[in-house]
Amino acid sequence: MKKIITISRQFGAGGGTVGSSLARELGYEYYDKEIILTAARNSNVDVNSFVEWDEKVPMNFGFTQSLFDFYNRPLSEQIFNAQKDVIRKVADKGRCVIIGRNANSILKEYESCVHVFIYADFEWRLERMKAKMPDESESKVIDHIKSVDKAREKYCVYNTKTVFGEAKYYDLCLSTSKFGIDKCVEIIKSAL
Repeated sequence: MKKIITISRQFGAGGGTVGSSLARELGYEYYDKEIILTAARNSNVDVNSFVEWDEKVPMNFGFTQSLFDFYNRPLSEQIFNAQKDVIRKVADKGRCVIIGRNANSILKEYESCVHVFIYADFEWRLERMKAKMPDESESKVIDHIKSVDKAREKYCVYNTKTVFGEAKYYDLCLSTSKFGIDKCVEIIKSAL
């Protein structure tokens, strides 16, 4: 059985819920945002900077990025490298589920990994997030979903030169809107 599972996910698709359920059922460790705090403790960057730059890229990323910016190693790159070190240390221990942070690309050479992408229809994600954000208007929830998805896509391209959500970068792609969260957990366990 594979000992490391990475889960990338669209915002609101339930990837974190799938991952925590999977970890609990397998008796594996579960890692999500705590990787940020561990990385912060192991580097010279303060925790607030880690939280601020989590899964974000510099504003000038894209057509306006210059070689000068590239050689100055922005704070976001330092944070990604610190997280990468923590993710590799966690993976070296095995028996874990790692959510997000491009762990699938960071651990692509690890043979004992299964890389999963969790996605869902937009309407399904919208209904799920409206329930989690009851004080927000539907338009704000829609904007938030689109904003987080876009940030994750840019973060992935910037740090790994891969395409977020493209099937060839994962071993298994599952739709929670089609199968439901519990069935997705079952499918992953079966695949292991």
